[in-house]
Amino acid sequence: MSSRAAIRYAKAILQQANEAQVGNVLFGDMQSVYQTIEGSKELRVVLNSPVIKPDDKKNALLTIFKGQSAATHNLIKLLVLNKRTSLLGNVAKSYIDLYNDEKGVKVAEVTTAVALSSELEAKVLAKVKELTGSDNVTLNNTIDESIIGGFVLRVGDLQYDASIANKLDNIKREFTKSL
Repeated sequence: MSSRAAIRYAKAILQQANEAQVGNVLFGDMQSVYQTIEGSKELRVVLNSPVIKPDDKKNALLTIFKGQSAATHNLIKLLVLNKRTSLLGNVAKSYIDLYNDEKGVKVAEVTTAVALSSELEAKVLAKVKELTGSDNVTLNNTIDESIIGGFVLRVGDLQYDASIANKLDNIKREFTKSL
């Protein structure tokens, strides 16, 4: 869940990127930034730490993301200047969401117990396209072994839970009601 401040930063950089016609470049950068921050607990600790000096955070981030565009570097510098480095991951996620909304891309989140085969992924993608009425759909597959089997599909605010864990919970509730 992104904070209002992160959304404001994301809207501002999206507007700048669109004016400079580099929205798609910044989209790639923000995906990389988000994935890097989500994948590194140590980086999240550094970004949130009040002990680490802002200049050290800035140098670390600029080194980590040295292959990114000037717009991404400017965002990092701005967040450091405003003492908002902890928002970087949320800003990146908000930018990705705003960019997808602007381009009409529907993002479907599928959680499965095992990785989807390419054949099954194509079927899920076709079903999501049918449900949303959009030909522009992206599918993100997350693996969560705790659902045991089946899948959980999220598209926007809609969720369909066809997981074995959910069905077992429903059976458990029915048994406890009848006692």
